[in-house]
Amino acid sequence: MKTITVFTPSYNRAHLLPRLYNSLCKQTCKDFAWLIIDDGSTDGTKTLVETWIKDNKIEINYIFQDNQGMHGAHNTAYQNIKTVLNTCVDSDDYMTDDAVQLILEKWQAVDQTKYAGIIGLDSLEDGSILGTSFTTEKTTLEDFYLNGGKGDKKLVYRTDIVNLYPEYPLFSGENYVGLGYKYLLIDKDYELLTMNKILIIVEYQDTGSSRNMYAQYVRNPKGFAFIRKQAMIYSKSRKRRFEETIHYVSSSLIAKDIYFIKNAPKKLLTVFAIPFGILLYGFIKFKTRKSF
Repeated sequence: MKTITVFTPSYNRAHLLPRLYNSLCKQTCKDFAWLIIDDGSTDGTKTLVETWIKDNKIEINYIFQDNQGMHGAHNTAYQNIKTVLNTCVDSDDYMTDDAVQLILEKWQAVDQTKYAGIIGLDSLEDGSILGTSFTTEKTTLEDFYLNGGKGDKKLVYRTDIVNLYPEYPLFSGENYVGLGYKYLLIDKDYELLTMNKILIIVEYQDTGSSRNMYAQYVRNPKGFAFIRKQAMIYSKSRKRRFEETIHYVSSSLIAKDIYFIKNAPKKLLTVFAIPFGILLYGFIKFKTRKSF
């Protein structure tokens, strides 16, 4: 059995997957499997992947499911991963040639029972690091950002740790729940090893969720309200808890949830956040006026 699974949720990304596939074929260490979760694609992704499986250059596992969104694809991935470690590489990103080798060398040099996994660096194609590097040997994801860290980072988790925590919930008619839900829960109990090495090259797509977040707020208000409630409960930061409460109010208004105060884990904080939540709701409505 391989040591690490690289898994990729994909929805109609057949035009992007070859770049990721080629980067995996170039890995200096082959101790990995690639798991593709096809989230309902209609663009020939299955046929493309079948040709790669026949080529037998790397171990590939393919699962097709009806569209559930990124978080639903993560649920399916975690249900099927058998390796010690796992990391998600999105369909529009790709790995540096030595990424798997760097991850496994780091992991094999430490007491693996102490950590949830590893956090490494992402960069753009020109080599510029997204955000900031790490200044400590270990951290939680939330602590990194609370202490001034910036930018997307590559997370590598122990599979047994990830599966200790609940799956991402699915909401009818919606297909987005923030992946930070699981990470926030893991942060309560485990730290991550830091690694100031670039593991992933990132390219943000115009159709990707990162560049369409306001529209996501409108399309998936129940999912956003859910993740905001979790942050209200588990975040260490008072400032973040209040910001998340403002977003919770806004998402509840979009979802037309008249019981949002009753359903809030921090009711008094929610009451204080209502005026700001209304303002945010109005701003989102303005930014996405064609979607309302």
